[in-house]
Amino acid sequence: MPKIDLAAVPAPKGSGYPAPFDAPCADRVRQRLGNAGGLSDFGVNLMRLPPGNWSSQRHWHSHEVEFVYVLEGEVTLIEDECETVLRAGDCAAFAKGSGNGHHMINRSHAVALYLEVGSRSADDLTTCSDIDMKSANSDGRFVHKDGTPYPDA
Repeated sequence: MPKIDLAAVPAPKGSGYPAPFDAPCADRVRQRLGNAGGLSDFGVNLMRLPPGNWSSQRHWHSHEVEFVYVLEGEVTLIEDECETVLRAGDCAAFAKGSGNGHHMINRSHAVALYLEVGSRSADDLTTCSDIDMKSANSDGRFVHKDGTPYPDA
């Protein structure tokens, strides 16, 4: 297994969400370690989440599973019916098709660092819980829940 040079892995800032849904995630930095290592069956991302930022819009997946492991700092996991603080050493798992939207917010005063691991299903549909947005892995576009594209997407 080749060692991945973290310094060589692109570290894009922000998200691909259309405005104004991109604003809460504007300063997050995600390095796609799985892609850098040539993985295709599942993804592994290293996420740096500054104070005040969201990991994503609150969402759930139809055909993908997700796992998060906190390496440094603290985030608040937001789900349909509760909030849970996750600190270094804590982890969370999300089943496919649950309908229970989730995301994390950094409400602390320090940058949080965590790993995201997820399956990669071509059939997956990501549905946002709190806003009128969804995205299919088949094309990656963000659209309204009725399928209408966003003007700037």
